Amino acid sequence: MPAESRLRADARRNSEQIRTAAIGAFQGRGLTVPLEEVAKAAGVSKATIFNRFGGRIGLIEAVVEEVVATELFAVIDRMRTVVDIGERVGCYVTALRDLQYRQPSVNDVLLQTYPNSPQLMEICRVGGEANEELVAAARAAGAVRPEFTAGDLHAFVVETALALKHGERPPRDAYDRRTVYFLNGIRTSRSG
Repeated sequence: MPAESRLRADARRNSEQIRTAAIGAFQGRGLTVPLEEVAKAAGVSKATIFNRFGGRIGLIEAVVEEVVATELFAVIDRMRTVVDIGERVGCYVTALRDLQYRQPSVNDVLLQTYPNSPQLMEICRVGGEANEELVAAARAAGAVRPEFTAGDLHAFVVETALALKHGERPPRDAYDRRTVYFLNGIRTSRSG
């Protein structure tokens, strides 16, 4: 095998090892995992990450689909299929909070930890539009309190992200109980 072909094969293998290591690290601990840890898990140097991906932002963008976008967009898509607007609100809020609890990287996206990443900012834009769409429909149907806004939902999601990222992680049952409290607080008597 010519030296150039061998080098290209090594580069491809290194890139895939880095991607695999980054997906595991980011899903398990969030997008702020030190690159040294990703490099060690991939069996390469930190410099190799910079050579292959240009640094953290490039690496995040190379794996964001697998780490965050697919699941988050699935939550939005599922929400749009629920016919009853009261159930749609409950489904969306519950699924989004579940994702925040399970996937630390989602909280990094929601907190816009890396605003220089066009892909992460696009995910935030799509999520914001979904929030606005949901709250507008719920208000029009009288399923949520008239004073409840998309900004309120956004604040709740961001506050959850901050608490999960920087606070003590609550037990799952307490976390889920708080989701119910939130939903009960925004619903009207008509929404059940």
